[in-house]
Amino acid sequence: MDRVKSIKVPRGAGDYVFVEKRSKFICALRPVDCEQAALDMLASVRAEHRAAAHNVYAYRLSGNGIARFSDDGEPQGTAGMPVLDVLRREDVQNVLCVVTRYFGGVLLGAGGLTRAYAAAAKGALDAAGVMTLQPMTPGHTEVGYPFWERLERMLAEHGARVTGVQYLERVGADFILPSENAVALENALSELTRGAASVLWGANILGEAKIP
Repeated sequence: MDRVKSIKVPRGAGDYVFVEKRSKFICALRPVDCEQAALDMLASVRAEHRAAAHNVYAYRLSGNGIARFSDDGEPQGTAGMPVLDVLRREDVQNVLCVVTRYFGGVLLGAGGLTRAYAAAAKGALDAAGVMTLQPMTPGHTEVGYPFWERLERMLAEHGARVTGVQYLERVGADFILPSENAVALENALSELTRGAASVLWGANILGEAKIP
């Protein structure tokens, strides 16, 4: 089976707005699946806030390990990096965070800017929520009708979710389960049917760790 690593990603979009010494900070945090998606979303936010003093951003992507940020005119190290640090500290990937600042006429200083941009990013991330995607393996098996009810219980005990059932000469079941449980399920199925049933496994994918 393919090796796929667990990752944390935003559960959805998150928005957060606050005012600090008359400067308005508007944070938009969005899930993205590639760098082009991040750049497209960034362009959309910039277009929406053309009149803003700054559109600071940071994004992280899984797989290729890309992590980029921009201070967008703020003093170096006071804006984009604090936003990226929040994403790194929470270990969230496949995410874009854009913090728009409408300057209120009062200087915040380096420390004030750093705290404000970090707070905006954390607020938006909290609003979005975070979920863990772990390696999941799809499988298919077929058993005789006398084994079906016991197979259903067995699948549930191994954290599997049934995605389809076919009632033909034998009962066919399509399911997906945490990859770490695949071998144990296959062994249990073999024991149940005395080797008469096996599992056809598919390639690993990423799925939410908590299965309904």
